[in-house]
Amino acid sequence: MFTGIVQDLVSVKRLVHRAEVLEIYLQLEPEHVDGIEEGASVAVDGCCLTVSAISDDVLQFEVVTATQRITTLGKLRQGDKVNVERSLKFGDEVGGHILSGHIASTVEVTDYQSRESEATLTFRVPKEWRKFLMTKGFIALNGASLTLASFDSATGCGTINLIPETLKRTNLGSVRIGDHLNLEVDSTTQTIVQTVERLFAEGQFSTKS
Repeated sequence: MFTGIVQDLVSVKRLVHRAEVLEIYLQLEPEHVDGIEEGASVAVDGCCLTVSAISDDVLQFEVVTATQRITTLGKLRQGDKVNVERSLKFGDEVGGHILSGHIASTVEVTDYQSRESEATLTFRVPKEWRKFLMTKGFIALNGASLTLASFDSATGCGTINLIPETLKRTNLGSVRIGDHLNLEVDSTTQTIVQTVERLFAEGQFSTKS
């Protein structure tokens, strides 16, 4: 589990393609590697990955084909900046909201307006995921916990406002129109919507008075 508070913004040190597995190597700040072991969970651009090897401050991750297809990890290049968060520990402060690191889909950036005090990012959500989003609802983009400033379920267009701290600490400060970002929807909202849909499908609710 994660909180959506990005701890490290690092460059991809190395990428190795082996058959259907992509190996990603990231060099973290020493304080973020301290105590970490092989098998630990780390969110990389919001994707929950398992540490497969450690060498000094360099962590190795293995990404299977399905994850490469659903997320942006399959399109990474050496030198790209990625957001990193270690898994939540008991007693940690939850500064964002609870995340699983399970990416729903990618979203396309359709507009990006930068001003002195903030930036506004607009993106389009695939149709099958729009029912889980709403204005003022929680989402995560590239692993960063965010609140939707607005969302239009008909067009799938959502807007978020980014404060200077978020722009500085994450890779959302360098996105461009046409880029794709990893989307995780709020799990509580998803559970409620899917439960209500199932109950209606089973005839346990009726719209008739």
